[in-house]
Order: sequence, then C-alpha cells, then structure tokens
Amino acid sequence: MIVTIILALLFGLILIVGAAYLSFNGRINREISGLLAGANGGGRVVVTEEMIKNLPAPVQKYMMYSGIAGKAIPRTVRLKQTGRIRQGAKSSWMKLEAEEYYSTNPPGFVWKAFLPGRRFPVTLGRDAYLDGRGSMLIKMLSLFPLAKAIGSEIDQGAMMRYLNEMSWFPAAFLGSNVSWKAVDETSAEITLTHQGQSVSAIMYFAEDGRPVNFVAKRYRMVGKKYDLETWSTPFIGYGEFEGLKLPVRGQGVWNLKDGDFAYVELEVTELHYD
Repeated sequence: MIVTIILALLFGLILIVGAAYLSFNGRINREISGLLAGANGGGRVVVTEEMIKNLPAPVQKYMMYSGIAGKAIPRTVRLKQTGRIRQGAKSSWMKLEAEEYYSTNPPGFVWKAFLPGRRFPVTLGRDAYLDGRGSMLIKMLSLFPLAKAIGSEIDQGAMMRYLNEMSWFPAAFLGSNVSWKAVDETSAEITLTHQGQSVSAIMYFAEDGRPVNFVAKRYRMVGKKYDLETWSTPFIGYGEFEGLKLPVRGQGVWNLKDGDFAYVELEVTELHYD
C-alpha cells in the first residue's frame, strides 16, 4: 500500500514537472519565433573593402582576418554552445548546453540554457534582449525560480552582452547602429546604439587581427542590488563557421577589486546564418 502511494506521488510529480517544462520551454520558443519573425530582411547589406578601410587600423585587420569582405550582414543567427557556469568563486561548476538566437535588425537575442544538459534539464534558464529590454529567468525543474531580473541595469547588461556576442557575426559590426573609435595600435572602442540607448566597450586584438578580449563596464547583480563592475570576455579558442574565422571558446569574467572571477566558460559548437 505504501509503495503504491509513493509510486503514485512520484508519477504525479513527474507529470507536474513535465507540464512545467513544456510550459516554460514553450514560452521561450514563442519568444524565439517572435524574434526571428521580426527580423528585417529588406536591403541586405554586403560588406565591401571600401567600408572596411575607414575603420581604425586594428579593426581593419580584424575584419580582414575574419574574412567578412564580400559577405552579407546576416538577418538572423542561430548557434549552439556547451560549457559550464557557477554562481560564486567558491561554488562548484555546473555543466550546461545552450542554444541562442539573434536578430541583427533590430538587435536582439534569446538564450536558452539547459543545466546540466538537454536530456535531463534540472534547471532551465533564459536570458534575452528584446525590444530594447533585457530580462532573465532561471527555474529549477522549470517550476521554482532561482533568478528573475528586469530593469534598467538588466537592459544595459543584455545590450552589452549582445554587443559582445556580435563577435560571432562580425559583419554586423559594420551596421549603421555601430561606431568605432581608435584607441591604439591593438585596441579600439566600439559603441552600439539602439532605441536611444548606447553601450561601449574596448576590443583588443592580436598582431594578426584576432580578437583577444572585450572589456566594458557592466552591471553585476549582487543579492538584490547592482554594482557597476569591469567585465571582460577573453577569447581563448578560434574556429571557422560560415566561411569566417571566429572566436569559438571564451570566458565571462568579472574583474573585481579583490580579484578576477570567471563565472562562465563557453564553446560554440554550431553556428548558422540566415
């Protein structure tokens, strides 16, 4: 009798968790569909050498290294990632698998993460920048919120994340909403403007034009408040997708007063343009 009750409770719990996963995952998928459907497909811009030659010298080398001359700015981008993430410097790492979708005009993204993996997602997370607004929601078993964030600081952080991840579709760095400013022989300042808001960062390049780091001020959520901290994403591995040379492995690092805290490591395993 007791065994029957326990089995019934377990079956009921499985049904509840399954329904919650279908609901939360379905909500994310609808956001993805909306993002892709809203991407502007008119007037596809093809990158020319004339467009590149007016950029700061290290950025010119970067663009030539990437191989974007003659390539169109993609309308949408889809990619998959593997990696690991942690909450604090003393916390254990947790594996993750993720998929991400982008629109370049208007700029936006939806990131869906399965922890520890797609087959058995104990935790499902979603980060997004849509219509000029950022938002984050992470749920254990798709039921219990572990993190939920909206507001101006999240807007800034999501927009900064988008600017950073344009490294995976670098032709978009030549869009009308992006500007470059020379800093020195190996770095340049980049600014993205959208819906009256702007974010800026410094990109660093190797001698051959490879991007090696991206450094900016970004809001970090600490408990119930936000601190404006230095954030960087050193690129530590490179590969080729869509005929371009791209950074495919990297870290997310908070450069804090008491030391650097690497909180995420990611590798792009698939990437497709439309």
